[in-house]
Amino acid sequence: MIDLHLHTTASDGTLTPSTLVARAAGAGLRIIAITDHDTLDGLEEARGTATTHGIRLIDGVEITAVEDQRDVHLLGYFVDPANGGLRDFLSTQRADRVRRVREMASRLAALGFPVDVESLIAGAALKPGRSVGRPQIAAALVAAGHARDWQDAFDRLIGTDGAAYVARRGARPEDAIGIVRRAGGLVSMAHPAVTKLDHIIPRLASAGMAALEVRHSDHDAAAEQHYRALAAQHGLAVSGGSDYHGDGGHRAAMLGAVILSAEDFSVFESRRG
Repeated sequence: MIDLHLHTTASDGTLTPSTLVARAAGAGLRIIAITDHDTLDGLEEARGTATTHGIRLIDGVEITAVEDQRDVHLLGYFVDPANGGLRDFLSTQRADRVRRVREMASRLAALGFPVDVESLIAGAALKPGRSVGRPQIAAALVAAGHARDWQDAFDRLIGTDGAAYVARRGARPEDAIGIVRRAGGLVSMAHPAVTKLDHIIPRLASAGMAALEVRHSDHDAAAEQHYRALAAQHGLAVSGGSDYHGDGGHRAAMLGAVILSAEDFSVFESRRG
């Protein structure tokens, strides 16, 4: 079984990289990709555990690019973690995450919903390469009693239409695609049914994007059929994964519940180089 979209404590997941890999093995997964947000920090720890459990680990990352002040999540696969250009780019991405978190915290305080984001930032800073973002703010809002759950925090306060939302500053999708490709990787657009920017897919395909994430825990059968057809129309491969962050909270997809077929993976991997 294959899952190419997993998160760890290196970004906004709840399991450490080694624990995640062990859990993946227990769920029957045999090929996985760790795709933490704007960081490669969890890969080294995961690699040793993957070897122990006989799992193939693909080095990945989830990059947040910006299109008209909207987030576009791009999954980079088969990247070289030592590539200097990629590492410098991700460092800049993480710095903007800190700026954004602080601005949202200021807005939340003004609205009467104070949260201690400095402790979140300090925790990430203790381990260089770790990232912080809105999911951690959502968790803090829930812990402080300001929101019922993760979804409520996003809907009312920190989502795109929320009162404390702050737009990201970041790279254009084409720039992010180029950086991943220069690091030896290939790019798939994450959860396109969530992003809802179908009109940019042809443009990104022309810029070197290799795949669409057709299989995803937020995609129903109709969405999967739509994006599989769109991928074929634009000569893109198909990728897929659970987008697992942990056993609780938003998108608590069980490990092994959303998988990519061996046939789709073979075509996907053939796009390398």
